[in-house]
Parts: sequence; structure tokens; C-alpha cells
Amino acid sequence: MTDQAPIPAPVVRADSYLTLHYRIVIESGPGAGSTFIDTFDGHPATLQLGSGQWSPGMEQPLVGHPEGDCFSYSLSAVDAYGERNPDLLQRLTRAALAEHAGQAAEFVPGDLVEFTAPNGGRYSGVLKEINADWALFDFNHPLAGRTLRVDVDLLGVL
Repeated sequence: MTDQAPIPAPVVRADSYLTLHYRIVIESGPGAGSTFIDTFDGHPATLQLGSGQWSPGMEQPLVGHPEGDCFSYSLSAVDAYGERNPDLLQRLTRAALAEHAGQAAEFVPGDLVEFTAPNGGRYSGVLKEINADWALFDFNHPLAGRTLRVDVDLLGVL
């Protein structure tokens, strides 16, 4: 019997497929101190790096960590989902809203509403205000403009 060196744990690369638990905590802005998402109490998540599931700034701190590692990192708004863009607050006429959502659709502030883009893609916005003439939507990512802490437990790396 020969002594063999242990096989090193796989290390996260820029194109890795991961199984992980993660928690995103809002550190600044509205909702500071609250948890945006937490998989630690449920099923682990899967993440294909480089596929657009997470922003590049959120993925980069994962690179180089070995399978089995548990760690946390903080991200500025710029490195996470960017600063809030005031141009992404837009009014739609009630007629345009009815055309896209249907005449019978009812909305209240806080609703996340999905729209079809001219190219056939989908995008969504949070309804901020609504009256008889128009509806104001915020098309910024919900985490835009916020510093985040990400807690990670890397369960598997392929």
C-alpha cells in the first residue's frame, strides 16, 4: 500500500457550476439589516458563473475559493447591482398599462409587474404610485444603490 496525497478540493473558476447556500443581507439604504434572500434554512441553490444569474461583481469574490469553504464578503452598490438610476422611474398611462396587462388587471403599489419588451424579452418594474391617469414604475433592480453582504457555504464546485 502506498501513501497517496489527498486529492485537493476543486476551486471556483470564472465558469464553474456551483451548489451553495447563500444569504444576501442589505447593509445600506432602505431595509438596511434585513435579509433579501437566504437558502441556509432550505434547499441549496445552483449557480452557473458567467451566465448572468448574478452580476459579475457578485461572482468575482467567489473565484479561487475551494469547495467546502464558508465565507462572507461585502459589495458596494457599484459592484453589486449598480447605483439607482432616476431615469428608470417611468410613468405609463393607464391606457398603456391596460394594453400590456389587460383591462381587468388590478394593481397596488409594491406589486412587481412584468412587461414584454419590443424585442420579445421580458422586464419588470415595481409599481410605486397609481392614479386614474398614470402609473409610476421603478425599473431599477430591487438591490440597486445598496451595499450588500453575501454569506456563502460552497457545497459543490464543478
